[in-house]
Amino acid sequence: MASQIGFTGDVMLGRVVDDRQRRRPADAVWGTVLERLRELDGLVVNLECVLSTRGQQWRRTYRPFHFRADPDWAVPALDRAGVDVCALANNHVLDYEAVALRDTLEHLDEAGIARTGAGETLNEALEPAVISIGRLTVAVVALTDNTPEYAVDDASPGTVWIEIDRENPETRRRVREVLERARGADPDLLIASLHWGPNMVEKPPVSFREFGRWLVEEGVDVVHGHSAHVFQGVEVHKERPILYDTGDFVDDYAVDSNLRNDRSFLFVLAVSEAGVPTELRLYPTEIDDCAVHEASPDAADWSRERMRELSAPFGTTFQREGTAMVLSLED
Repeated sequence: MASQIGFTGDVMLGRVVDDRQRRRPADAVWGTVLERLRELDGLVVNLECVLSTRGQQWRRTYRPFHFRADPDWAVPALDRAGVDVCALANNHVLDYEAVALRDTLEHLDEAGIARTGAGETLNEALEPAVISIGRLTVAVVALTDNTPEYAVDDASPGTVWIEIDRENPETRRRVREVLERARGADPDLLIASLHWGPNMVEKPPVSFREFGRWLVEEGVDVVHGHSAHVFQGVEVHKERPILYDTGDFVDDYAVDSNLRNDRSFLFVLAVSEAGVPTELRLYPTEIDDCAVHEASPDAADWSRERMRELSAPFGTTFQREGTAMVLSLED
């Protein structure tokens, strides 16, 4: 029987979300999507904040936004949704300096939620998240091209930072090092979670398309992209899905009336017992009152049509089944 693994875009639990959640149940942040999340066999998210009440806002370079959530509610919320892996290679893990990042790592570890892409040391940040889903061993690695000042090095904690350039020797070396570590777990499924590119961009540049395809050619089974705050198209390369950007899943951001950064999908991948991705389902979602919900009929129609438009240049076509968009990955 196939395993169902969910992928979301940015999960930002700070600022107004944090304030609202202090006065409502921990799992309220998942709105009407909670039951679907809990039915999944696995769930991978980009955690776009730190889990801490400590630290001072990063001021060493200009940073306009700082995201921090109280772990007293945020950790139970992640647990109740069934989050298995948090990708931490992004531009917010040092928003409240090293102490808050350390708190985040400790809270996730204590909750049994795997994490990857950031750490107190380079060695720690490079380690994959390895989880068991049914009979499958799944390895997740995470990388980012955002905020180079947050990069981990031998002297300070931070993220696994790279340039998105498949011809860059240092990028190739770092990516292959990360993937080699992941292969050490002998995974049935290898996922690369990338926080890449600028905000509010609807289409991946050529360099990202080349990079995503190269990752597949290097043995990655799923490319899980995020960072733009809006979803982008899906491409299939060598029968492996490239989710260029999964958009925003939950946050408190201002909404662009044209780009609709409050709308996205829960991306659900079916994986065979042999570790082969067989089908991708996209369930429309929208953010309201600092929580994620199943999209209203109008919002769902808009998102499905937009995803078809964005994916068509890649030769990707979807079928409709209920509210979901369905993409077969098998010939």
